Parts: sequence; C-alpha cells; structure tokens
Amino acid sequence: MALHINNLSKTYSNGVQALKNVTLTIPQGMFGLLGPNGAGKSSLMRTLATLQQADSGSVTLNDIDVLKEKDKVRKLLGYLPQEFGVYPKISSYNMLSHIAALKGISNKGERKDLVESLLKKTNLWDVRNKSLGTYSGGMKQRFGIAQALIGDPRLIIVDEPTAGLDPAERVRFHNLLSEIGANTIVILSTHIVDDVSNLCNNMAIICLGEVVLQGNPISLTEGVKGKIWKKAIEKSDLEQYKADMQVISTHLKSGQTIIHVLSDVQPDPSFESSPANLEDVYFSEISSRMDSALA
Repeated sequence: MALHINNLSKTYSNGVQALKNVTLTIPQGMFGLLGPNGAGKSSLMRTLATLQQADSGSVTLNDIDVLKEKDKVRKLLGYLPQEFGVYPKISSYNMLSHIAALKGISNKGERKDLVESLLKKTNLWDVRNKSLGTYSGGMKQRFGIAQALIGDPRLIIVDEPTAGLDPAERVRFHNLLSEIGANTIVILSTHIVDDVSNLCNNMAIICLGEVVLQGNPISLTEGVKGKIWKKAIEKSDLEQYKADMQVISTHLKSGQTIIHVLSDVQPDPSFESSPANLEDVYFSEISSRMDSALA
C-alpha cells in the first residue's frame, strides 16, 4: 500500500496559497512531514483526511481516488488533528465505544475488547469513567490518539501529536506509533525534528506550501556531514554573521549565542566542526526561504 500525491495545490479565499504543486509518494511505514508553523502541513493533512477539497492535483491510496472517493478513504482512515474538541460530559470509555459503533464495529464484545485495549495502550484506563471535560491537555491528546486507532485503519494521519504530552507520555506515544507503523501508512506531521529523526524511515520537509526536500533521514543527514560549523558569538554580532555567512540556526547556551553555519570549508579558525544531525538539514533548507519570505 502507498499514498501517491501529485501536483496538489490549494489556495484559500483570503488569497493564501497553502499548497503549491505538492508531489510525494508515501510508502507503508512511518513518514515524517517536517515544517515550520504556516508551512502548509495542516492544509495537506486536512486535504488527505478528506476535510477540504484541493484546487488541483490528485491523490490515490492504492486504487482509491482520495479526492473523489471520500467515503472509501474514511473507512480506512485514522486521523488526529492538531486541534480537536471533545464532548465534556461523556466518559472516554463511552465515547470510544460510540465512535467504534459509528465505524461499523457492531459486535458488543468485539467493541468492548477494542475500547479496553486502546484505553490501556494510551494510559487512560484508570480514568476511563471520568468525563472528558475533566481531562488535562495531555490526557485529551491521548484520547485523540485512541480514537484515531479505531477500526484498524490503513492510513493514519497525526498532526502535531506530541503537543501537550510530558516526556514519559511522549516516549509512550512514540512506542505506540512505531508498533502500528509496521503494517500501516502513518503520516506524522510535526515541527519537532527529534520526533521524525527517532521514528521515521522516510520524510519530507515542506516550507511555504512547497516540498523542498524528501528522503531517508539518515541519508539526508549524510548530505551535510562535515559542512556544519559552530561558534559562540555576541548577540549584537549576529546580523553581521548572517550577512557574511549562511547561518542556518542560532540558540542560547549558558548565556551565549551559538550559531550553526553551513559551509563546505571552515569559515575561519574561530569556528569548530559540529556533528551534523537532522535539525541541521531542516534549518539549512528552511532558513533562507523563510528569510526571503520575510524580506
């Protein structure tokens, strides 16, 4: 099974072009979609989840036309949007049971076993009878994950799924995704580079509505190996460094501003080589594009 996206475009009524001829092939397994806020990730996810219509292009899931055969897609789809509401007065147990019934799981015993399994997988078993309105943000996120897994979906779309999760919950969620990703297409849309680095064998970077890079995270990281240089500078000197070099990222450490520069050769003796990682790949691709957009 594979998802084929070809020249997909979407412009909203306010004139914002959210997707610009997006073309991707997403195979079975975990696929990471990286991009900054406003890159077009959620627009792409909503289109794939049949919640909005594209202006042009095509999407196929095996022999299913995703843009036209929406009912067929929904039978195979599990979706966790970035933001979702809950019915505040119903328990997670009853709500999951109701959703399972809507998805066609009519056998009460089968439905009971499924709901109990999902509640345990998402660490909600102990609060299964509490109303959803009393749940914390992280608990609601885990409930969202549980409902996305109902019905043995063949395509699972999760949009910024680790938002609101504490470190232990995040690790648990990663393990769950890895388990289900072995036999399913799982699209993980996020701006957290480590999530993609830890989980995905395939990925793409999207920026300003366009796919700017795609491939295997390890192979992509090899492409910048030996080209990343770092240096601690005064914050007041940052703009000058940006003018003179390709500064791809900055961060504070112990009160100092650390810059990462992409260069085939050592910029000057004051720079030291830095081991390349996926974050360097990500920032090297989006930094110049975002700067140009803001100029």
